[in-house]
Amino acid sequence: MDKIHAVRKTVLFSSSRGKWLQDVFQDNMALIGEEELKFRPKNYKRERGVQIPRPVSQGPSSFIPEHEIVPPETDDEQTRQLFVDAFLQNNRLENITSVMGFHPQYLESFLRLQHYLLRMDGPLPQDYRHYIGVMSAARHQCSYLVDLQESEFLMQDGDPDWLKGLDYIPQKLKNLCELNKILAHRPWLITKQHIEQLLRGNDSWSLSELVHAIVLLAHFHSLASFVFGTGINLEIDHECGHTLQPASLSEGANDVEAHHSNSVASSLESSEPGVEMLMHRMKKIQEAADLQEISQEEMKQRFEKVEKQSLELLPGQSACSECLAVSDYAKYRDDPNFHYEDFAKRGEERTIPTFRAQKEAPPGWLRDYSWEDQGFSLVNRLYSDIGQLLDDKFRMAYNLTYYTMGPQKDVDTSMLRAAIWNYIHCMFGIFHDDYDYGEVNQLLDIRLKSFIKTVTCYPERTTRKDYDNFWKEFKHSEKVQVNLMVLEARMQAELLYALRAIMRYMM
Repeated sequence: MDKIHAVRKTVLFSSSRGKWLQDVFQDNMALIGEEELKFRPKNYKRERGVQIPRPVSQGPSSFIPEHEIVPPETDDEQTRQLFVDAFLQNNRLENITSVMGFHPQYLESFLRLQHYLLRMDGPLPQDYRHYIGVMSAARHQCSYLVDLQESEFLMQDGDPDWLKGLDYIPQKLKNLCELNKILAHRPWLITKQHIEQLLRGNDSWSLSELVHAIVLLAHFHSLASFVFGTGINLEIDHECGHTLQPASLSEGANDVEAHHSNSVASSLESSEPGVEMLMHRMKKIQEAADLQEISQEEMKQRFEKVEKQSLELLPGQSACSECLAVSDYAKYRDDPNFHYEDFAKRGEERTIPTFRAQKEAPPGWLRDYSWEDQGFSLVNRLYSDIGQLLDDKFRMAYNLTYYTMGPQKDVDTSMLRAAIWNYIHCMFGIFHDDYDYGEVNQLLDIRLKSFIKTVTCYPERTTRKDYDNFWKEFKHSEKVQVNLMVLEARMQAELLYALRAIMRYMM
């Protein structure tokens, strides 16, 4: 009698040989003991009809060729150790970790924060943490994250009935749906009344629990942007991540050809500035800054100009793949038609004032809120140590540089990084009073702006063409870095609005 074991996925890491071995078995397949196997013919599996699934997609990303992604057996000791740490945390080397491996310094801060949020002692129980991950990822129909968090939820002894949908979860979690919806799509609408409703009455949250939940929501919303922005492929054990069909000889070739044809077609119609032109513009901006001082009113006008120009950038329609069609995201989402709307609306007066993230408020100006002065200390007080971990990750993403731009070396990229970060915040109505928004239009061409807006505001609509169309002279690692900045700037924007509402509730 064969020994039958229900096995979903077995992943082994061999440190002595320096490579990953991955054996994937279909549920309920027969695992045969060594003694029995001696007496079986070599073609036993084929004769018995045992089918071994294989990944649907090649490599961790559908946007980046597999041979360009850092391999698990990399010679870089820091990156390799981070991969080992990630494996020990998650029982697998996830595709998202492999893509972040382009930037090991950032990956270290990311893994540290995610481990603290999901694994370490905190206000929320383990099953709540992962179910909140499911709820937040579902807002953007991110099947990659939903599936991972569903699996983690069950491994933490979560109630399987909860995975039937919001109608089966405790009222306390259900009360979080409104905040989840607003935070994911229009965080500027969050008020102290939303906070008050969650902290009072039956099935209420404690303040520390709510802060933990808010950080989790913002984490997975922004992580969904990274997943879609870098084309992360589904893990092999996902329902749509594997196939039992044999691989086609032309499968890989077609993938490379599609990537090449997309790049060629888009380059013919491209008008984006090249690396040398960008470097020239940065030099001109620096020279002009040394000669003139811009008033606060002029700074505000330049911000509003960039804000209005973003209205011209319309994302494409959602991709309608077979997996998206069969996935039941509605069960995890209330009000599925609620989505991002531009903070500044054409021809309409502002009903919500711009968020002033000011460092020094001029006379007569209202000082609003900033991460450095209020957000950091508040979140750290209500959820011990999380503020420092968040701050380290924000700073790492903002300051990360290798002093290169495409093929050019010894380049100061701080001006370009500031333009990207502040443009992302601009789409959430956040104005930094110490930044000249005129630099955004000089350094970010329309293709890059369009990509950033799509990944930030409508990540589920991101396509490979969007990724291929911007920064053609830059490396994939630099495009991944743009996505890291989207992840962190978006997360910080969500937290700024939520923490400001909490502060106003506490006053």
